[in-house]
Amino acid sequence: MDFRHFFDSKKISFIAIFAVLTTFSVVQAADTPTVNSAAIDSHGAHGEGEFQPTDVIMEHISDAHDWHLWGHSSIPLPVILYTDKGFEFFLSSQFHHGEHDYRGKHYTYRLVDKKKIQVVNAAGQIDEEASKKIWDFSITKNVASMFLSVFLLLLIFTSVAKAYKKREGKAPKGLQSFLEPIILFVRDDIARPNIGHKYARFMPLLLTIFFFIWINNLMGLIPIFPGAANVTGNIAVTFVLAFIVLIVVNVNGNKYYWKHILLPDVPWWLYPIMIPVELVGVISRPFALMIRLFANITAGHIIILSLISLIFVFKSLAIAPVSLAFVLFMNVLELLVAALQAFIFTLLTALFIGMAVEEHH
Repeated sequence: MDFRHFFDSKKISFIAIFAVLTTFSVVQAADTPTVNSAAIDSHGAHGEGEFQPTDVIMEHISDAHDWHLWGHSSIPLPVILYTDKGFEFFLSSQFHHGEHDYRGKHYTYRLVDKKKIQVVNAAGQIDEEASKKIWDFSITKNVASMFLSVFLLLLIFTSVAKAYKKREGKAPKGLQSFLEPIILFVRDDIARPNIGHKYARFMPLLLTIFFFIWINNLMGLIPIFPGAANVTGNIAVTFVLAFIVLIVVNVNGNKYYWKHILLPDVPWWLYPIMIPVELVGVISRPFALMIRLFANITAGHIIILSLISLIFVFKSLAIAPVSLAFVLFMNVLELLVAALQAFIFTLLTALFIGMAVEEHH
């Protein structure tokens, strides 16, 4: 089977464009939960005191301006701010985990709740007016994790593309032999049945969505990867993925698709009811994609961290074997969920595209 038309340079570059769009979705994601740094300092996540599992869980599933590894160790990330006076560039280590303010060229900045950067006036109070003028384009933990996943995607896909060119007509080998069944699965069990004979046009999109979600899901579960980012559990990321699907579906919709929405085959006196219902359906379908991926991935991370937290909440080694057994079970289950969510998102995307491009019979 010749797959080279799926892996030419123009189609591979779609992965990079796709990643850039998704990256900017994380910047200033107002819906992402944050960590109360004061609570952490007073309850022992970075100090001494009663263990608070909520703080630990929220720290993992939320975004941050540094990449926490273990204990007090973390990797500072670039802070890029655009203010009414120009750009500011510095590392997040200048905040010392939110304990100190940073005096920049234009303003003095404070890291609030380990996520939001605000302007501080001479009296040490937050200046709300000046803070509204800040545009935060920082490389946060989720953005850095996506850059890493995009690098892996480009590395994998370009190497497979080269393998198909070098080994034309030969049996697949190495990474090529691992990916070819997955590509066949996406093509034969997702694209063809739902889109029809026009499936090849949308294969680069479907493959990118599938592998992007799958790799990011796996990266969030790797135990040896300290401070693994919860990328697909960030609703801003799933929003952009769903928005891309919304645009692709409606731009490629044919006249029969739009006729069904704007002039449905019902008596004319039902139009005031049916047309709004159909228009709501246009938005609700990608909205369901966004919520499903976000909720399932976030819930899995919360359950695993909650089970681990039981050991410290009960302060007993007796609970450890039971807790670790459930954690192992949930981790294995989450490996299945990681692939399953990528499959479901890709399948529904293909289904929505198929509904939009289907010819009238």
